[in-house]
Amino acid sequence: MDTLPSIANTLGYLQHHLQELTKCQNASEHAINTTLIGLTAQLQQLTQLMTSPTPASTIALSPISVPLPSISHSSPVPAAPSNQ
Repeated sequence: MDTLPSIANTLGYLQHHLQELTKCQNASEHAINTTLIGLTAQLQQLTQLMTSPTPASTIALSPISVPLPSISHSSPVPAAPSNQ
């Protein structure tokens, strides 16, 4: 009866990968939020440029630099143990 240990191993494997996916999702969400904050700031600067009498050469827009999270691609399903 290898069934219960096999199920436990598979569930443990899936739980580990779910935790890794959650970490990647959180990192991606952080990168998206950081980018949105930067884009909002640039939009506000552009709005000021369009509505203010200040010459355009005196206001510089800052570039947005956001590192993307690294994602490892591994097999999502473990090899099935033999029942022999």
